[in-house]
Amino acid sequence: MEFAGAAEEKDKEEPEPNPAAKPVCYETSRRSDTCEAAGDVRVMGSSQTVYVDTLDREWKTKPYCRKHDNFALSHVKEWTLKPLPSGAAPRCTVNSSATAFVLSTGGFTGNPFHDYTDVLIPVFITAHPLGGEVQFLVSSYKSWWVNRYIQIFQQMSRHEVVDIDADDEVRCYRNVVVGPTFHRELGVDASKTPSGYSTADFRKMLRDAFGLERATATPSGDQWDIRRRPRLLIISRRPSRGRAFMNERAMADMAASLGFDVRIGEPDTSTDTSKFARLVNSCDVMVGVHGAGLTNMVFLPAGAVVVQVVPYGRLEWLARNTFAEPSAGMEVHYLEYAVQLDETTLSEQYPSDHPVLRDPMAIHKQGWNALKTTYLDKQNVRPHLGRLKNTFLQALKMLPHGRDD
Repeated sequence: MEFAGAAEEKDKEEPEPNPAAKPVCYETSRRSDTCEAAGDVRVMGSSQTVYVDTLDREWKTKPYCRKHDNFALSHVKEWTLKPLPSGAAPRCTVNSSATAFVLSTGGFTGNPFHDYTDVLIPVFITAHPLGGEVQFLVSSYKSWWVNRYIQIFQQMSRHEVVDIDADDEVRCYRNVVVGPTFHRELGVDASKTPSGYSTADFRKMLRDAFGLERATATPSGDQWDIRRRPRLLIISRRPSRGRAFMNERAMADMAASLGFDVRIGEPDTSTDTSKFARLVNSCDVMVGVHGAGLTNMVFLPAGAVVVQVVPYGRLEWLARNTFAEPSAGMEVHYLEYAVQLDETTLSEQYPSDHPVLRDPMAIHKQGWNALKTTYLDKQNVRPHLGRLKNTFLQALKMLPHGRDD
């Protein structure tokens, strides 16, 4: 009782913030902000508003993992978390015991690299601990995009996916998360997850989602099975898109001469994701020029090899950040083939003394758009078969397939 007077005095002052209390919205990485709240949660999707009775102020956020990229965020709707008004609170029309999870498929979605890096893996990081008791409320909903990845969402949740911006319900929950958590490009940092789950767990979830048979790159036990031969997949691109192999057929013939069972696949926006995932999973080596198609490495079995062909133009840093570094977390071997001046079609487009050929860093200094237009959009490649053969032989040595069984 001796503290009663002090407590009454304290009530007249501004309450002191509790330094240990986590704010409702907080930075979860350099790329992501996440908001979490519990209590009487009421979601009004048509106005991008979440009411929660435990809030004492408003919070605003854009639920997409590129928080400093103004161009990406210009395609992402802002959500507001507000205190629940005591007098005129919206009445619940749908009640759920699941955790509400608001995410956006705006931004750069439609490009597989961004689909996984900006959305699918961050969503997995956030949703996995919830054990399926989560409902995805998708803002900036693209039906074709959600349909492409619906098996993945169904692995993570036992509840329907909601096109929340077009939703007229007042959806009520006990917990809400707005915005997924980013860790790294194409990966999960196990040291930051509650129970140590990792990229390997994400890949297992993908295998379950798409019915992929091979967890590891081991050959068939049947000595007469063609799967005794290691399978190599060439990721194909049309020359008009840039970064195409101009000698693709010769590459395939050379790989076959080394003992590979060769496949060629060209994934695009109309590709059946399940079907292509099964093709990739059946392979032991995947080779492609730097680009979104290499994102399919998420479906390779552990112990497989991914070969990234790096276009001419001092792009090793880009190759490293996007696919080289994530490969370790995926438990796949990584090899790199750097295109040289006599292997790029740029040498046919520019005179030999042009800065594009002689001083790529001068183009880099002009900014991302100049770099992308020059070295990614306008360049096709013709790898030297002798050099590439050495890379494929390296890949063979990394595989568990016996050559003389």
